Amino acid sequence: MESNGKAGKHGLEGDVDLQFLLVGGKLMKVKSSSWKKERMYKLHDDNATIWHESHRIFKRKQTFSIDDVDSVRKGRQSEGLQKHTEAHVEDRCFSIFFKGRRRNLDLVATSVEEARQWVNGLEKIISNMKKLNRQQTSEHWIFNCMRKADKNKDNMMTLKELKHFLRQINIEVDETYAKLLFTKCDTSNSGTLEGSEIKHFYDLLTHREEIDVIYEKHAATGGQMSAQDLLNFLRNEQREEATLEDALRLIEKYELDDSAKHMNHMTKDGFLMYLQQEEGSIFNPAHKKVFQDMSQPINDYFISSSHNTYLMEDQLKGPSSTEAYIKALMKSCRCVELDCWDGAHGEPVIYHGHTLTSKVLFKDVIKAIKEYAFKTSEYPVILSLENHCTLEQQKLMAKHMISILGSALLTSPLEDQMPTAFPSPQKCVYRVSAKILDTPSHSKELKGRFIIKGKRLNKLDAVFSNTSPGVEEDCVSEEDEAAETNNSKTDTNGQKAKAKKSKIKLAKQLSDLVIYCKSVHFSGFEHAKDNQAFYEMSSFKESKAVNLAETAAKAFIHHNMTKLSRIYPAGSRTASSNYNPVPLWNAGCQIVALNFQTPSKEMDLNQGRFRSNGLSGYILKPEFQRYAGSEFNPMTLTKGPWIKHKAFHIMVISAQQLPKLNKDKPKSIVDPLVKVEIYGVPADTCSKETRSIENNGFNPMWNETFQFDIQVPELAMLRFLVEDYDATSQNDLIGHYCLPLTSLQNGYRHVPLLTKRGDVIPSAGLFVHLMLLDAK
Repeated sequence: MESNGKAGKHGLEGDVDLQFLLVGGKLMKVKSSSWKKERMYKLHDDNATIWHESHRIFKRKQTFSIDDVDSVRKGRQSEGLQKHTEAHVEDRCFSIFFKGRRRNLDLVATSVEEARQWVNGLEKIISNMKKLNRQQTSEHWIFNCMRKADKNKDNMMTLKELKHFLRQINIEVDETYAKLLFTKCDTSNSGTLEGSEIKHFYDLLTHREEIDVIYEKHAATGGQMSAQDLLNFLRNEQREEATLEDALRLIEKYELDDSAKHMNHMTKDGFLMYLQQEEGSIFNPAHKKVFQDMSQPINDYFISSSHNTYLMEDQLKGPSSTEAYIKALMKSCRCVELDCWDGAHGEPVIYHGHTLTSKVLFKDVIKAIKEYAFKTSEYPVILSLENHCTLEQQKLMAKHMISILGSALLTSPLEDQMPTAFPSPQKCVYRVSAKILDTPSHSKELKGRFIIKGKRLNKLDAVFSNTSPGVEEDCVSEEDEAAETNNSKTDTNGQKAKAKKSKIKLAKQLSDLVIYCKSVHFSGFEHAKDNQAFYEMSSFKESKAVNLAETAAKAFIHHNMTKLSRIYPAGSRTASSNYNPVPLWNAGCQIVALNFQTPSKEMDLNQGRFRSNGLSGYILKPEFQRYAGSEFNPMTLTKGPWIKHKAFHIMVISAQQLPKLNKDKPKSIVDPLVKVEIYGVPADTCSKETRSIENNGFNPMWNETFQFDIQVPELAMLRFLVEDYDATSQNDLIGHYCLPLTSLQNGYRHVPLLTKRGDVIPSAGLFVHLMLLDAK
């Protein structure tokens, strides 16, 4: 059990920052202006757990796992530290942000040097944990469970502790089997397991019978896999266009036995190691990088988009926070929403108007966006402004965006003359796009820039005219989403009253920042075709958009070939629930905005859709959704280049180390089942599921085979859902994973599993066999 600390320490032996964390020290924990208390913090000997002092009478937990940490940020970067500490302690402050909904930990060190060592040390350990391969992660998790089961901390395991450990790792065994396993490993007959006996127990426990079968079938050279055997496996089972050099490279990279490596052989351990790396993953490693053509007009891409981005919870009374923007941007969201209202002391604020949601300063949001917009993706970010401010505060909004975002803010067209189509995301790298226009910029790129979406007083042509600058302010109609919210009244007969179009005054300073995303009301596809410029875009409530996608899909697709469309959730979704984005993607809609703060199937699909292409937040639409002569209609599926009939065979073989759901009940073990779902055009949408396995979350095995017929693979997505079966109530989610069908690899593959909030479950996974073939 001493091996437990190797995971976090790997490569850090003797590191001064790591040694500092192991000794630990006093830090001031900050909760509010009046609650600032010194507490002792230190890294546990396992190099994977932080212990901290607690003065609570009923202290349930005094530790947290490094696995649960999302990021460490130096300085006063949290809202709490900005509000409750003075600027002069900036260099002594740091915050620990956790995955999921756990509140961040705001800390102040006693010196600048100690703050640096805490941040550096934690970042090194987090980086090391992320670099662990699947086998190392598995060992780390198992040894961590062993340490918890070793109640008296003597580095030995009794039969009672062994049974406790088996429950910890989510497997229920009867008394006889537990005793048999224990006796088999207790070669010293001491009544305890220690040292090599624990290693023997670990080897028996983690033995993969299904890997034995696959390896023995293909190891045709003296009981081992030669390079030629491995090449045959890669070509015939994995359906890869591999060469002998590829096979030799894998042996060199993953074979642990030097004598086998010397003969260019791969042992069973090396074979398992290979299957657990990215080469053996379901997700094509080539799609982890930007691999699509990024030189097409920006409207030719699906764009990862958030609705009411500022909200952390519901739409009525939840908190608004800059952290919500940071989380969305770090998930490669490329279109965020800013709902702007007049604030106190002349400073505009962001919140969900006419509700009890809290308020956050507009300028603080812009600062956070600038800091985090391009950490995950370098491609342009659209700031979708819903403007409810008076003229003076609108002018201040424009001033804040110009001064804070600087040259990254797109303030004029990239072209030297009036453009007739959108620029490409590649042309726009490193700039924020706003729905409002500014003075000409020297940059001719969109990458790394911000584009503003909002109302504009005049046509874009005015930028290139030599006429007078025009009015300083004027009235424009409200954004469609705002108008919908404000006009949702009913008459005495219970019928919705005909909404009178509201008007707001718009300042020229804000108007001039809107370049490529001018908001206009949608009055029909023919009207848009005849009257709307390419940069004039409409927003659609989900119900209207879904209706158009079902009844006029072809017209919607052609509309989106030249213009941008934004879809937003219905105002009735007060709990921040989500709608299904798939029908809107089928209709070619680019900006399908979802409530990122709400874990849901819909967010799983969104995460899956944007998993490929280097997490850029931009996915090139299929060609049949982009060329003018296309007759594609997802509802009717007439013959055309979009039909690429595939037979998809999938065998769900096994799972490994599924997490316990009810950790408060030691004897609670999951009964897992696996659902395999296809999402795409209606003809392709389908779901199948395995039987449930009783009382085994550690290594359940199904060996169940399914087949799906796929008509339009370019729009299809594959989703795995692992649930804990319950005969009397709804099944509980254990983990999920979603990816585009075009990004999967054939053959024997491991599938990572994610929590409901989309974070990787470090030790858990599925093992499957996939074959996506042309249908006969």
